[in-house]
Amino acid sequence: MAKYIELSADDPDELCKVAKALSAPLRIDIIKLLYEQSCNVKEIAEKLNIPASTAALHVKVLEETGLINTENQPGERGSAKVCSRRGDVVTIRLHGLENKTTDIRTFSMPVGAYTDCKIMPTCGIGSDTSIIGNEDKPRDFYLPGRMCAQILWTSAGYVEYRFPNIIPKGKKARRITVSAEMCSEAPNYREDWKSDITLWINGIECGTWTCPGDFGKRRGRLTPAWILEGNTQYGLLVSWNVEMEFNYVNGTKVGVGNLDEMNIESLPFITVRLGNRPDAKYIGGFNIFGEKAGDYPQDILLTVEY
Repeated sequence: MAKYIELSADDPDELCKVAKALSAPLRIDIIKLLYEQSCNVKEIAEKLNIPASTAALHVKVLEETGLINTENQPGERGSAKVCSRRGDVVTIRLHGLENKTTDIRTFSMPVGAYTDCKIMPTCGIGSDTSIIGNEDKPRDFYLPGRMCAQILWTSAGYVEYRFPNIIPKGKKARRITVSAEMCSEAPNYREDWKSDITLWINGIECGTWTCPGDFGKRRGRLTPAWILEGNTQYGLLVSWNVEMEFNYVNGTKVGVGNLDEMNIESLPFITVRLGNRPDAKYIGGFNIFGEKAGDYPQDILLTVEY
């Protein structure tokens, strides 16, 4: 599969740096040579019939611009810098083209695929067929079986997920939406048990939704058979929208937009945390439902517009 290096006129410094690196025929020869095999600096010099010092200088330029990879490996007389190609195709997007188009991508994250959590009893985690581990044991949230979870609950704390960041270089996030089926967490269930559930993206608080209760008067449309009546059955669908100017929860404005503070473009992932603030008015815990539990056939959804 071809490896692509994407450049954009929206980043003129990077574009000019790479263009300058490619402007020397000798550096083109080095790239062509590395397309066939990896070589150290001495081998490059011998194959191209140039001094080793000249080869080292050109390799440094290509390395600094990200056109090749280098790695020091032990040899017979000390270490040697081994060079390999990084890309097969260099693409240049002209200024203005990206700003006139909008792309939207949605990712579905399984409930149990969290990367961090803080759990407090009452708590538990379960699949569509059985409980995973034991109830009220925070340690069981680290069992490998959690990846099959369709429901999890905790009386306080948070769960955190990492979604892939697929925003191309040179583009900026315009809107991020997080959607999940959730409710409060009371012992058994209690329909008037309020909970202030907050979303954080990349560590930045994005808004709080006050859930009215923990719902169990009727069975959820997708509730697994092992969950008995008298316990939590379903949740409500809640959606956070984070934009440049304002943030919204279920369409209601909850604060000034802080998308620029999140440094979305600087990381290979987008961190999403759901939970109760320690100083919240209603620390009522939360349930999160997957696509095979509750009322709605969906996992946690992250939509990025860029």
